[in-house]
Amino acid sequence: MAKKHAPSIKDEDTYEALRAQGASKEKAARIANAQASEDQSPSQKGGKAPPYEEWTRDALYARAKEIGIDGRSGMTKDELIEALRTH
Repeated sequence: MAKKHAPSIKDEDTYEALRAQGASKEKAARIANAQASEDQSPSQKGGKAPPYEEWTRDALYARAKEIGIDGRSGMTKDELIEALRTH
């Protein structure tokens, strides 16, 4: 059974699946809620960017700098990925 995240998440299973695929909390919530709505039908096709695991550490660092993640200079590649996904 999926754990309850917040009352604002309308489709817990979709939310959990998207998070497992690497979607941010915000993106997973938006898509899960849209799929739960009869008025919306979001597509499964995502963007063209490769997953963060395929990025270099330098590229991850640059992205973290763009969005203002603090402490990025001392982070490993895995820590940068986690920070980007949870930001």
